[in-house]
Amino acid sequence: MKIAYQGLEGAFSEEAALRFAPEARPVGYPTFHQVFQAVQSGEAELGIVPVENAVAGSINQTYDLLLESDLHVVGEVIVHVRHCLLAPPGVALEEVREVVSHPQALAQCDGFLAEHGLKGIPVFDTAGAARELAENPVPGRAAIASERAAARYGLNVLKCGIEDFKFNYTRFFVLSREERPRNPEARYKTSVVFAVRHRPGGLYDAIGAFAGHDVNLTKIESRPRKDRPWSYVFYLDFEGHPEDPAPARALLALLRRAAFVKVLGAYPAAQNE
Repeated sequence: MKIAYQGLEGAFSEEAALRFAPEARPVGYPTFHQVFQAVQSGEAELGIVPVENAVAGSINQTYDLLLESDLHVVGEVIVHVRHCLLAPPGVALEEVREVVSHPQALAQCDGFLAEHGLKGIPVFDTAGAARELAENPVPGRAAIASERAAARYGLNVLKCGIEDFKFNYTRFFVLSREERPRNPEARYKTSVVFAVRHRPGGLYDAIGAFAGHDVNLTKIESRPRKDRPWSYVFYLDFEGHPEDPAPARALLALLRRAAFVKVLGAYPAAQNE
């Protein structure tokens, strides 16, 4: 089975793909758009994309693509992200002056960079930063990536666990063209996106559909609509499956109160490492 992910070998997304399906063949793509396209076209059976980080927040591009796509969210993976400072063999920490990595990784290691007076240089991917550094070493330059990337590209780990917060988890969604059969043994979560009518109490009434049926929300996020200015859609996760009685009643109430509702998918809830 082929799973599409954004990045190169050694990326945290590759780790998430292998954690979800150890027997699968992860294949990296340069952009999130291409991951979605690979699954939509059938080039890959599944795709995996990050949706939020416990420290840096949501990955907005992923949420925007979920709204535009017909793909279903069929799984959830949570990876404990441990960032490492990598350098070519022979380079010591004291020699490092600048660090390349993905903007999210740089943000998650901001305290370490400030403590050591290091300049962060953003690039498209953590593993890509490691590969580029290995192929084209620059004096005084290091990269932030995973231990897997260090092993894959022949770099030394100068220091590991440099993230500012040890609860640095990233949540990934698994995407498929088709919904998966329900596992009766699993505890489910459901993700939806909706918009409300522009009137007082519109969002309050929409969220009240869940409170009124005793359904617990685990996330709510707003994003600007792409078809009209100063209008918003809301991404919401709740505990349960749409076929369960209480969530089914809550979704029906939401449909009556919202301007539109789209169920992104129902999937077994993942656990932190």
